[in-house]
Amino acid sequence: MGRTLITITQLLHETEASLSGFRRTLRKHDQYVFDGLFASARLHIAAIGQSDSLLPFETALLAILLEQAKAIALLQHEIEQLKCKHE
Repeated sequence: MGRTLITITQLLHETEASLSGFRRTLRKHDQYVFDGLFASARLHIAAIGQSDSLLPFETALLAILLEQAKAIALLQHEIEQLKCKHE
């Protein structure tokens, strides 16, 4: 019989589980941020599954960076809006 391939969702979950020791050693606040990184990756699970040229975790890291870049852009926009109101 053929071997069943692991899904990207399962792989991401296994990666998160394998980093549980690392997570445990983080401060409580950092644990929440760390959990948020994996939540960001899960938002893009379909895109991660479509990337054949990178390892799945590398693509997950790109998804995390994408979410952080979006948050930064939003904050920069809000700062500019506040500056305009005060001028």
